[in-house]
Amino acid sequence: MIDGRRFAGRTVVVRIDESPLLERTTLEDDIDFLLRREVRPIVVAPTGDIARGYVRALNRRGNVAVGLSGADAALLPAGGAERVGRVQTGILATLAAAGYVPVIEPTALGIGGNDVEVAADEVAVAIAAATDAARAIFFHASGGVVDPATLALVSELTPAEALALAEAGDMDADLAAAIRAAAHAVRAGVAAAQIFDGRVAHATIVEFITAQHLGTQITGAIYLGESA
Repeated sequence: MIDGRRFAGRTVVVRIDESPLLERTTLEDDIDFLLRREVRPIVVAPTGDIARGYVRALNRRGNVAVGLSGADAALLPAGGAERVGRVQTGILATLAAAGYVPVIEPTALGIGGNDVEVAADEVAVAIAAATDAARAIFFHASGGVVDPATLALVSELTPAEALALAEAGDMDADLAAAIRAAAHAVRAGVAAAQIFDGRVAHATIVEFITAQHLGTQITGAIYLGESA
């Protein structure tokens, strides 16, 4: 067991999938745990509908969630070619200081004031980099990266190793996108990024209360091998 308050005052970005709405998960409990330890969670949803649904789910437990689009306070200006420009973090800092959890849908503010759809993984990377996040977490039903030769879960990868796997073209496209995003987050300054199955009980806080981590972690450390 480690001190769960070592991340106090730091941001954690969680890019969810559909699981918190479609299945019973502990994510709401985990977010409450983080808030009580002064960690600042930011949730990035894969679609606007899921973002709004998760805001309602969180607020049934306690009035803590605020839904945001890229247009709100010009949070996510479009950067061209369906990419995110320079994140305007003011609204995020204001909400975090007041104890609220931003739940962000993957849209950017176009030059003409229109909504521009962008990939949720890219939004998560941009938010994590702009807020100097301590962790970036990506949900994926696979639970992480599996070594095709041994069928063992790959415990840790460097960004270079992760990008090489993502570009190999022999895995699920959504998983490849999550791996790519996790690597880019680390290269942008996030200490570590995790890919795991969000349906696993309390998976989101394992990193914060134990010396272990679930799924596959991408860090700048030297890769030492896989573990089951």
